[in-house]
Amino acid sequence: MDQKRKVDEKSKQEQLDEFRQDPEQEYLTTNQAVRVSHTDDSLKAGERGPTLLEDFHFREKLTHFDHERIPERVVHARGSGAHGYFQVYEPMTEYTRAAFLQDPAKKTPVFVRFSTVVGFRGSADTVRDVRGFATKFYTEEGNYDLVGNNMPVFFIVDAIKFPDLVHAIKPEQHHQMPQASAAHDTFWDFVGNLPEITHMIMWVLSDRALPRSYRMMEGFGVNTFRFINAEGKARFIKFHWRPQLGVHSLVWDETQKIAGKDPDFNRRDLWEAIEMGDYPEFELGVQMIEEADEHNFEFDILDATKLWPEEEVPIRWIGKMILNRNPDNFFAETEQVAFCPANVVPGIDFSNDPLLQGRLFSYLDTQLIRLGGPNFQEIPINRTLAPAANNQREGYNRMTIDKGVVSYFPNALGENKPRPARVEEGGYAHYQEKIEGRKIRARSEKFNDHFSQAKLFWNSMSDAEKEHIVKAFHFELGKVSDSGVRKRVVDLINNVDGDLAIRIAEGIGVPPPAEKGASSGTKKSPNLSQEKTVMDTIKSRKVAILAMEGYDHDEVMQVKKALKDAGAHPQIVSQFRGMVKSADGKEMEVDKSYVTTTSVVYDAVYVPGGRHAETLKNQGFAIHFVNEAFKHCKPIGAMGEGIELLKASDIKGVTFVDAGTGGEAVSEMGVVTCGSQGDVNSFVEQFKTAIARHRHWDREKKEQVPA
Repeated sequence: MDQKRKVDEKSKQEQLDEFRQDPEQEYLTTNQAVRVSHTDDSLKAGERGPTLLEDFHFREKLTHFDHERIPERVVHARGSGAHGYFQVYEPMTEYTRAAFLQDPAKKTPVFVRFSTVVGFRGSADTVRDVRGFATKFYTEEGNYDLVGNNMPVFFIVDAIKFPDLVHAIKPEQHHQMPQASAAHDTFWDFVGNLPEITHMIMWVLSDRALPRSYRMMEGFGVNTFRFINAEGKARFIKFHWRPQLGVHSLVWDETQKIAGKDPDFNRRDLWEAIEMGDYPEFELGVQMIEEADEHNFEFDILDATKLWPEEEVPIRWIGKMILNRNPDNFFAETEQVAFCPANVVPGIDFSNDPLLQGRLFSYLDTQLIRLGGPNFQEIPINRTLAPAANNQREGYNRMTIDKGVVSYFPNALGENKPRPARVEEGGYAHYQEKIEGRKIRARSEKFNDHFSQAKLFWNSMSDAEKEHIVKAFHFELGKVSDSGVRKRVVDLINNVDGDLAIRIAEGIGVPPPAEKGASSGTKKSPNLSQEKTVMDTIKSRKVAILAMEGYDHDEVMQVKKALKDAGAHPQIVSQFRGMVKSADGKEMEVDKSYVTTTSVVYDAVYVPGGRHAETLKNQGFAIHFVNEAFKHCKPIGAMGEGIELLKASDIKGVTFVDAGTGGEAVSEMGVVTCGSQGDVNSFVEQFKTAIARHRHWDREKKEQVPA
């Protein structure tokens, strides 16, 4: 009898319901459900005497507390999770037999964990780092884990170098500094001696390493996998996740300030977006290469330090994922979820990618130590929706109570159950790839081209993105104390672009290369630039409205409503919490006070008209708020007297309209102004357009602004 379970978007939540417990129990109990009469004092021999060993409640309570922590992940320790579902657009039968990729009406439950890589669990969200993007699909055929990052390539070719990479980038051995940062000697010493890392370094020092939100970053499977269809035909594939809100980033100065103001910035953003109904949406795409074309590229398709340029291998968008539910308990779900690239379903298989081959072992191995033994798959968040049956019993934390006398195969006492399934019954069959060769520690010659795609990436960047990369090198290498290490990295980058190497050398106090490297050429891949991303929506953007007593109430209400109707989240920022009065005596509630917020946590700022502008002009917080937003290239809007605050700030190179005039709003370098007699609707439309662009890099004099 087929034991497959019908799976829909609610199936995983229904399964988790069996393990959820209402916290509002009437009586406090021990772990054995014995009601406790007193929990404020331990049992003692007299009021001032020693605590007695027989106090079982005290011992149980303290013992559990002492054992509450589990080992954090060696990498990807700091993460945030969310539940949701995935739907395929059309049957993928031609390419794969995977059941969850066949029926457009089926909603497969998923759990996604986003993460930083280098930092410990207590580190900040906004550090310069790769971000993890791991998705667990709870399919009717078993769990499938797509474990990837927000960058399509990786640091190394072969998994045998992974311990070296992590040891180099983690805090240095002698003093355990710095935390969650690559800006130190040991990492850049490693970089300078490993040419294959060059392409990834270009990505890590780009804006991709500073995502505005987990909801606004791409995801990549990184490694090369296979799709296998029912006829046994295989194709090489790479996976892509594309956010519907576009790919947007923070700026470096902003990330450092956010790390102090709100180290949970990305975690909070994900949580609040789901709570407010701004459900993150991602499209799943695949690049496919026929087996016959495996060797028809300048790069090796199994090399994880290389991407497949979309111009050569187009992406086919095959489905959509929506994240619509936050976890009930961070530890039970987000912390205990266990991913492994070896968790595949029929129709998805591996390639000989040497990085992937090592990951297939390492992920399982690390879960065994982190989660206390071989039964971690029985933790509720890791349980499959498909029935699991095998002869693997016992071990730490076994939850299933297996009946019967047999735990082996073949057997007669148990009628040979559970038995292997034939392929036509849903049994997994590995792709029969013909393999021949000598045992050898070596790599394909194509793996040794370390600079072509680094050149491609550099050429594909906009001028603003290139400037950010140069400044990132200045910061990262500027933190390196050993001049020899700095010089080796400059010489390495000289292989990418000679002018880039010279610009880096100028900022870090080392001589330029003895012989300038060749130009990186003209070959580009436009989709690698964030300049090509979605810029037509302000959905879920946070807009600060600076308001003091005397603001123009009608104007604020009109602008606020228009922003909300477009999906943005405006918040009133003032000196104190409570209510603030308008010029005509009306009131509105303040969302954030000066001491509880800052411009770096908002996407835009709006200063309304009204006589409150005179007060704002004399408040250092308001001046700094506007200056900082301008320096970080964020959209700024002001109407009527609110323009006077912009004039009192240090904004450079922008012409403001006269505060008392009428007419249409004017937008210049993302600064939108409109006179008190002007058209509010015109202002709103211009302001929304400015916000949708995310950043306005054409502010040439932003560096002159003190903020």
